[in-house]
Amino acid sequence: MTSNTTDMANAIRALSMDAVQRANSGHPGMPMGMAEIGTALWRRHLSHNPANPDWINRDRFVLSNGHGSMLIYALLHLSGYDLSIDDLKAFRSLHSKTPGHPERGYTPGVETTTGPLGQGIANAVGMAIAEKALAAEYNRDGHHVVDHYTYVFLGDGCLMEGISHEVCSLAGTLGLGKLIVLYDDNNISIDGHVDGWFTDDTPRRFASYGWQVIADVDGHDVDAVDRAIAEGRADASRPTLICCKTTIGKGAPNKANSHDSHGSPLGDAEIAATRAAIGWPHEPFEIPREIAEAWDMRSEGEIREAEWTERFADYRRAFPDLAVSLERRMAGDLPVDFETQAEAFIARIGAETASVATRKTSLDAITHFSPLLPELIGGSADLASSNLTNWSGMDPITAEQGGNYIYYGVREFGMAAIMNGLAAHGGMRPFGATYLTFSDYSRNAIRMAALMKLGTIHVLTHDSIALGQDGPTHQPIEHLASLRLMPNLDLWRPCDAVEAAVAWTVAIENRAKPTVLALSRQGLTRQDRTPETVCEIRRGGYVLRREEGALAAILLATGSEVEIATAAAARLAERNVHVRVVSMPSTGRFDSQPAEYRDSVLPASVPVVSIEAGATGGWHKYVGPNGRCIGIDSFGESAAPDALFDYFRLTPEAVIQAVESLGS
Repeated sequence: MTSNTTDMANAIRALSMDAVQRANSGHPGMPMGMAEIGTALWRRHLSHNPANPDWINRDRFVLSNGHGSMLIYALLHLSGYDLSIDDLKAFRSLHSKTPGHPERGYTPGVETTTGPLGQGIANAVGMAIAEKALAAEYNRDGHHVVDHYTYVFLGDGCLMEGISHEVCSLAGTLGLGKLIVLYDDNNISIDGHVDGWFTDDTPRRFASYGWQVIADVDGHDVDAVDRAIAEGRADASRPTLICCKTTIGKGAPNKANSHDSHGSPLGDAEIAATRAAIGWPHEPFEIPREIAEAWDMRSEGEIREAEWTERFADYRRAFPDLAVSLERRMAGDLPVDFETQAEAFIARIGAETASVATRKTSLDAITHFSPLLPELIGGSADLASSNLTNWSGMDPITAEQGGNYIYYGVREFGMAAIMNGLAAHGGMRPFGATYLTFSDYSRNAIRMAALMKLGTIHVLTHDSIALGQDGPTHQPIEHLASLRLMPNLDLWRPCDAVEAAVAWTVAIENRAKPTVLALSRQGLTRQDRTPETVCEIRRGGYVLRREEGALAAILLATGSEVEIATAAAARLAERNVHVRVVSMPSTGRFDSQPAEYRDSVLPASVPVVSIEAGATGGWHKYVGPNGRCIGIDSFGESAAPDALFDYFRLTPEAVIQAVESLGS
């Protein structure tokens, strides 16, 4: 290098404070405080290629304390990614490549969207699990083609969030030796010095998880951080936490070590004073040539990837089938025969006649697709025997081995966020399971999957009050309506085994958005369909039972309540009142259909009665002012399922009364 590390770190400080000042918004303190840590990791350890941010075997870097986004933007720009000075000048502006928090898909080199504290470290645990599982599956003696680290920066806020306990505890249990976390221990959060609200003994906490802990590292000494990272890499059996003592806003004479530098621009006067204090006489956004050259990692990155490409060519010659499989998975492509296999599965399920719970059909789907899709990696938040995710071919991941199943324990939020990391890493299609009502615990991670366009699959069973005596704490009421409001999320609530089989197939096909499968605990009657009707399930809503005379009303239902609708329709037909039954397993899919199709299913001139064992608010757009909504707008009760359906008037009789009242 032609420049010393002090100058290299100060380049990060200058770019960070200048970009925040220009935007008049942002968090300069953390990137200024972590400048030396960034220099040590990125310039001496991180294996990556700025010219190809998607190189399969790159190290993954996660900025969990994402509010300090100018740190990663400065590092990406300085090391040679396609992120220009003009992009840094556009920090936090509309449609820029440098949004307020790092956003996956906006900025080359950003692996995952961070900002909600704690979720970045959770994503990183998922990435480290993905590396471990892929290495176990594909590496062979003398051919280690999956061999990279996951590095994380985090701060006090991430450690205060409960999700950090969930995922770091699991990371220690799983022995994720290629996960290295650097803790920015600056003792400051938005409200000030954290001594009044965060006094954990963090090193002992992580030691109790089974981590290697390297404490009391001077975070402003590049060589000390360098040595700590090397020590972390030397322990292949445990994840590593490196506790770096730092000063927030380092270099700012009047605002360092203060929350004043945490989330506000320093101001022109303080920036001028900082320039003088750190010996940085250059204009805003100006990086001297010798410092830029010392930071430029494009040549090194190309060499590293070229060396790996040669190794992979040898691997391909020795193990051609494995090479093709790995490349397919990392590209996110499905096997060429997936459509045929899916059609065969749906046909097999359709040929069966028994009434089964849709959670059972979900297990059938996992069992069927797992051999075809080795990328399927599943798990449950300590409910595998209830969620039915424990299929015959599952191979649990442990500290000693890779596999395709994760025992998450009672960690719903951690599970969902780890799934996001598995998906973001590539080569994995994760699914995770819990009860629908406990989606409240994991909701923000589901939202992050939708935001990042990640195809995670959430198997949420016990989808209604029909779970019975567990009572209102376990009975979902508002959950379906709430999840349906989330942009870029597919929610399916199938009425029988065939709809469940189709829903699983569509979920696997859908790489660009997460899917929620809301599945029943109780057995559901198999509905009669034509082959054409089976094809229409994919549209999200379709005519299940067509009227046999003048159409008086439409019964619109989902899940177990479709049985109620078909029973009511049969009784109404005996009275010469003809209704149509529409099953709508996915409102989002239905709403995305062409207007012509939607109008053919739900003609505007016909009154609609909706039936769902949940909150009614979302159904008014379908029933209109002249229809009726049958549902539950209170919390549940503890009783047997039949008693509950009678109590909440989710019965064919109630539907018949609603139809008869339409004219009044």
